[in-house]
Formats: sequence, structure tokens, C-alpha cells
Amino acid sequence: MTVKITIDCMGGDHGPAVTVPAAVNFVRSHPDAHLMLVGLEQPIRAQLKKSKALDDPRLTIVPASEVVAMDDPVEVALRKKKDSSMRVALNLVKEGEAQTCISAGNTGALMAVSRYVLKTLAGIERPAIAFAMPSQKGYTTVLDLGANVDCEPEHLLQFAEMGHALVSAIEGRERPTIGLLNIGEEVIKGNETIKRAGELLRASTLNFYGNVEGNDIYKGTTDVVVCDGFVGNVALKTSEGLAKMLADIIKEEFSRNFASKLMALVALPVLKRFKKRVDPAQYNGAALLGLRGLVIKSHGSAEAFGFEWAIKRGYDAVKNGVLERLVRAMEENAPAAREAGASAPASSAPVAVDQPVQQPAAPLNSQPNSQPNPPGESGTALHSKA
Repeated sequence: MTVKITIDCMGGDHGPAVTVPAAVNFVRSHPDAHLMLVGLEQPIRAQLKKSKALDDPRLTIVPASEVVAMDDPVEVALRKKKDSSMRVALNLVKEGEAQTCISAGNTGALMAVSRYVLKTLAGIERPAIAFAMPSQKGYTTVLDLGANVDCEPEHLLQFAEMGHALVSAIEGRERPTIGLLNIGEEVIKGNETIKRAGELLRASTLNFYGNVEGNDIYKGTTDVVVCDGFVGNVALKTSEGLAKMLADIIKEEFSRNFASKLMALVALPVLKRFKKRVDPAQYNGAALLGLRGLVIKSHGSAEAFGFEWAIKRGYDAVKNGVLERLVRAMEENAPAAREAGASAPASSAPVAVDQPVQQPAAPLNSQPNSQPNPPGESGTALHSKA
């Protein structure tokens, strides 16, 4: 089966100078992939010519006359730029011409336009951004990472269901463990939203471990950690800052004098292995979960190597049937969630800023994909620097 992927070539800090070479490298190593390059035709064609891939039949140019800038307000992207590369790429997924969309564009705009174009799955009120942080056991999938600032307990339950579907699809774990991020492990700790979310999770069919703390993310205590977008984004940015600080300190100390440089040469194999485990480029590509289509968000500042990894995340998600598993997970857990939530007080469920309001959509009629992971990608999760 050919995996069809749309690329928002104009998104990100670098545009076609990064997205097109990444797409070329990807198709050369994945013979079953077909990439549709969406954006301004002239710069895309120039980059293809530079990469000697202008005549590759698996790279198709799809013209779009507008570009969503990284600082464009959501309203501009949603209402005024209807022929943007971002929107055209998402429309191709909606129309069934492609199975996933990859973009490094404005995060708020991408979430809003994705939700407007693709709509949400039945049982999902808000999409969430999922990211896998490195841990002592490999990585821990964390969501939400910024799509929803204020959440109700029911939303956290839905995030857990989406995380369950993602990890079980990509990793083949039928019962991934779920942790609820809190200020302590005890049931009595946390605000009322967290306490109520814990009750819903314990009443669900999910493999709920219980409350976890921030350090448990890096211990790998659970496969999935659930939190609201405000807390998740702070945790993500803090982790990125810490990783950069440690890398800079290590580089500075090994460059301090001749003896240190000599020691760096001796330690080079270890340093390379360390870099491979924590290199942000290899963790690029966040999944926007809860939509009736697969969307992968690349970091806006990603270089070609990192953007290629984001394309791999979308490819891997299609091959492993992430969307179909998400639909099934929602169907399996919905009865328990409704029963547990029957006694919950009614809430206004405020919608996150920068997102248009959409009613939950009908279940997606999708076709399962049982093909294996590509060589060297078995057991990888969807990662990001959203």
C-alpha cells in the first residue's frame, strides 16, 4: 500500500529550504511513500531542482497561493487565508487524497484550522498535542502540551484514552499504563479537577496507575502521562531548556583546555551515544490527536534532518493504524466514562483559546492497516518539540 502524505512546505522558520530536501530524502528511503508538496510552486520547484528530484513521480507539487506566517493570528489563518499551504494540505487529508499531513507552521493556527477542516472524532471534545519525552526506560508519552489551557476532568479522561490508543498502536502494548500528573501521589492531593479526573480514570477500563509527579516522566514510571495543556507546555519547555543547558555545559567543559579536549576525544563514543539518546531532532513531530485525520506538528525551527523525522512520525502512524485504534479505544471506554461521569457536576467546558468551536463528529469509517513498521522504526513513538 502506498502511504500518501501531504507536506505544508511553506510552514516553519525556513519553509521550502528545509521541508523540500527533507521530503526528497524521505521518499528515497521509503519506496512505498508518495508525498504531495503543497505551497508556492516556484520555490518548491527550485528546491526540487537543487535536490535533483524534479522528475521524481513520488513527489507531486500541489499549488497554494497563500502562506500562514508564524506570527499570524489564528483568525487570519482560519478566515482570511483559505488558500494557504496549511489549509490546502489539510483539505487533501479531508478529501481522502492523503492519509496524514505534516506541518512546521504556526501551532495555534494549525490546531485551529485542523479542527475546523477535519472536525473531531466522536467522543472527543478537544484535540490534544502528544509528545514523547526521553526517560530512563525509553520515553514517556505526555499530553496535552499546549492545545488546551483550561481542562475539565472529562477532557483529561479523553486525553488518557487518546494516549492509550497512540502507545498501543505504535508500541504494540495492549495495556499501556496511564499516570495523572499531580503534585503528589496521594489520592487526596491536587485541585478538584485533578481529583475528579482521577475518579473518572479509576472507573474507566484504562490501565490507570494513579497520580504521578514530574520526575516520574523521566523515570518512565508510566507509559502515558496526562495533564492539561498549561502544565504540559511548561514541563516541555522546562525540559528543553534543561537539555540545552546540560549540552552547553558539557561542550564548554570539554573545550576548556588542551587536556579537556584530549579527554573529549577519548569520551567521543560515549558522547555520541548520549547525543543520539537525547537529540531533539530525533524526537521531532507531535501528533495532534482527536481529529478525523492524522496531523503531525513539526517544530518550527527544525532543520531538514528533524523535519524528516516528523514525516516519519506521520508515516509510522499510518502504517500502525493510529487513527483506527483511537476510534476503537473511544468506543471501548465510552460506556465506563459515561457511567463514571453521570454523577459529575455539569460544567461549561470552556474551549481553549485560539480554537474554533466544533461539535463532535461522527466516527470515521477507516480501513485498518496491518503493515509493519519500516526498517529501523519498529517501536518508535510519535515525538515532538511542539
